[in-house]
Amino acid sequence: MNSTGHKPIDTISLHSSTFFTDLKRCKTSKDLSQVHAKFIKTGRIRDPLAAAELLRFSALYHRNLRYARHIFDQMDPPNCFSWNTIIRALSESDDQNDDDPFQALVLFRLMLVDELVEPNRFTFPSVLKACAQTGRVEEGKQVHGMVVKIGLEDDEFVLSNLVRMYVMCGAMEYAHVLFNSNKVNVERKTQMGGTVLWNVMVDGFVRNGDFRLARELFDEMPQRSVVSWNSMISGYAQNGLFKEAIELFRDMQMGDTRPNYVTLVSVLLAISRLGALELGKWVHLYAERNGIGIDEVLGSALIDMYSKCGSIDKALQLFESLSQKNVITWNAILGGLAMHGRGKDAVDFFSKMQQAGVGPSEVTYISVLTACSHAGLVQEGRSIFDHMVRIVGLEPRIEHYGCMVDLLGRAGLLNEAEETIRNMPVKPDDVILKALLGACKMHGNIEMGKRVAKLLMEMAPDDSGSYVALSNMHASMRNWQAVSKVRLMMKEMDIRKDPGCSWIELEGVIHEFLVEDGSHPRAKEIHVMLEEMAYQLSLVGYSPDTTQVYLKMDDKNKETALHYHSEKVAVAFGLISASPRVPLRIVKNLRICDDCHSSMKLISKIYRRKITIRDRKRFHHFENGLCSCTDYW
Repeated sequence: MNSTGHKPIDTISLHSSTFFTDLKRCKTSKDLSQVHAKFIKTGRIRDPLAAAELLRFSALYHRNLRYARHIFDQMDPPNCFSWNTIIRALSESDDQNDDDPFQALVLFRLMLVDELVEPNRFTFPSVLKACAQTGRVEEGKQVHGMVVKIGLEDDEFVLSNLVRMYVMCGAMEYAHVLFNSNKVNVERKTQMGGTVLWNVMVDGFVRNGDFRLARELFDEMPQRSVVSWNSMISGYAQNGLFKEAIELFRDMQMGDTRPNYVTLVSVLLAISRLGALELGKWVHLYAERNGIGIDEVLGSALIDMYSKCGSIDKALQLFESLSQKNVITWNAILGGLAMHGRGKDAVDFFSKMQQAGVGPSEVTYISVLTACSHAGLVQEGRSIFDHMVRIVGLEPRIEHYGCMVDLLGRAGLLNEAEETIRNMPVKPDDVILKALLGACKMHGNIEMGKRVAKLLMEMAPDDSGSYVALSNMHASMRNWQAVSKVRLMMKEMDIRKDPGCSWIELEGVIHEFLVEDGSHPRAKEIHVMLEEMAYQLSLVGYSPDTTQVYLKMDDKNKETALHYHSEKVAVAFGLISASPRVPLRIVKNLRICDDCHSSMKLISKIYRRKITIRDRKRFHHFENGLCSCTDYW
């Protein structure tokens, strides 16, 4: 019996049967309609076998569902094979018509009330697929009950579709129980479509955010396909588990499964976030050597990777080499230039993009306005914002207003920045208020800062950022009573400041450091190097900027606290681990403080090292006592 519930035609030769021959010759829907007309004219349409085959060719081969439905409605009566055919065709519809799977369920209900036919093992997979497509888990449970009642719960084909239905409807608890039932041992799981069912379960747990169970199933798989690897790597990367994504990618490299296009795009996201440049270079080389085409999507991911890993020149080189560039590719390079503080270059590329006939998107304007903000290009930013509104006709989103507030705030135009927020047609969010609050802290406008911080606390009471910024502003004025009040409020509300964390990649291994981190195997050597760095800084007349420690303690303890900021710990590890003159690349989760910024400039000169630090906002390239940001950050 075939997959639609019709007996194989053992006694009828396709070559001897005229109508089979006619149907096989049909290349277009027009040909099919002519055969249909011939069947009607000759009376052959009354033959249940001929009508069923006409329906099958129309529904499953030519995918003309409207015509197939017309044929089905003319059948008197349709047999089980025909019911299964039309239900299957509707459940598998790829015409982007959301109503088709629902119509499959409607027909199944009509089938149940037809006393001449009964659903069989070929009916339920299509019905379950329709339930999955429409997200109708309650109907799926009812179908599950019918399956048990009819006695088909042991059928591997039906069982696998039941599991898949529960997964696609997000009912992972039902899927998991069914998958782990006594009826489905490891051998049967493998028989039920090879690795397909395992992939469905792993992907379901990933999409459900349950990475523990996803990983358990992944590790249990008797045979992992590239699909299962991609599901786990992509899931980790898209949910912020970047180290786990990269570690799994390394495991994949050690096995027999070769990464494909999807693997590379997925892992590049994690590589970008952790700044693992060497691994990113390997991915690029792998794509070139294995004939994986670097199109606009993969090219954009590689440009983003090089940019976020600190190699903007390599990103530019790759961008220029791409034969095809779409708006995503242009956005990637504009975003990279913005992160590296190359505002004038970003403005030039924005002009080139328009000259190339590529229309800017909303994201394009966010990137180029951010670039203007990081470079202090106030007039250029105003002009570009005006171009977006008046020339292109895009309605600014809150992100665009946020860029303008950041641009004006960094430039010290605090009143204009605040006025921009007041005049916005949309309600400000916490991001835009944080931009103004940061500018208030930067330029010492305590009164405005207090107003903005209060608004932020009301808007996002569980976010530590506004509390910390307000506390720091009070501390900068040595108002320790106000500092204590804010910190007590944080303690009572159980609000904790995000700890500083930095990553450094050396020889393909990512090392993570927290503030005052003593957990690393080479912690003692790192401590000695930190003392050495402090001594060398003192020799050139540098004194730690203790105003950056917003705690009430003596200067000696403040100096000690500054020594152990996570980026300094990472640099110390880099100095004792990397060969002389090898550049050090650090990624930090928070903004770099003034003291670390000033000391890094001198450390780059003292130790003759190029040091690149990517903080939460942008890149700083330290070399020979200078920073690429020219101290505008």
